[in-house]
Amino acid sequence: MAQILVRNVEKGVVRRLKERARRRGRSLQSEVKEILVRAATAPELDMEAARRLALRIQKLTPRRPRKESTRIIREGRHSRGNPNRWR
Repeated sequence: MAQILVRNVEKGVVRRLKERARRRGRSLQSEVKEILVRAATAPELDMEAARRLALRIQKLTPRRPRKESTRIIREGRHSRGNPNRWR
């Protein structure tokens, strides 16, 4: 197996990695190795395919007219019988 040496890692990053490893019951080395394996084997993100998927989902989602938030709050107060509350 090959070895990798990473220099000048910020102390805060190392601290968070150690904490993450501790929570998972692993050594720091095992945790970093697992992170590297997952990153190297994960499929690469195709932004164009992601945009096409987002557009398809958007087309399937019904459009609803948006209301102004102030009007929604006032309607809610009015329906509870106190239209002037907080004025």
